Amino acid sequence: MSEPGDIIEPHADSAGARARFVQVFQAQRARMEALVSRRVGCRATASDLVQELFLRFWRRPEVKVEALDTYLLRCAGNLAIDHLRSESSRERVAEAAVPVSEASLAQAPEQAVEVDHDLQRIEATLRALPERTRQIFLLNRIHGCKYSEIAKAMQLSQSAVEKHMMRALEACKASVAEPASTPRRPGSARR
Repeated sequence: MSEPGDIIEPHADSAGARARFVQVFQAQRARMEALVSRRVGCRATASDLVQELFLRFWRRPEVKVEALDTYLLRCAGNLAIDHLRSESSRERVAEAAVPVSEASLAQAPEQAVEVDHDLQRIEATLRALPERTRQIFLLNRIHGCKYSEIAKAMQLSQSAVEKHMMRALEACKASVAEPASTPRRPGSARR
């Protein structure tokens, strides 16, 4: 029987290696789901992501890993981050950044166009942020995580999280404060 520090081949042809993988996975499942749930803010999503992780490992032809239990936890955390990245966040960013009601859109179409331009600039600014800064911003503003929760989940100090948030907020504010590009006059040539 292998120990946690041994090299594990969970997908080798032997039934024993697969059985060991399942045993380690089941032993770590609750911890992985708790970790993912803290990051994504939803137990059901966390359960789905951990199940997806199991399937990813199960389908691999062979994986050699020391300390499979620790490796699985790290993979679960990375999968949660990937999930947050791939989520469609434009609508949520729009709601968080600029509250707009249907009545105000009907009363001022020009204002709606301006808000749309602001949202496009904010979205472009968020995409241009360093990955960690963008992640922290989305976890706080979109998923409602507290700075202390983010710091713990990302293994950072709370001060570092606060600095990343300040950078993100300053960048968003600057992107909206910039004057919108001047529209071209009809018939003018592009250079």
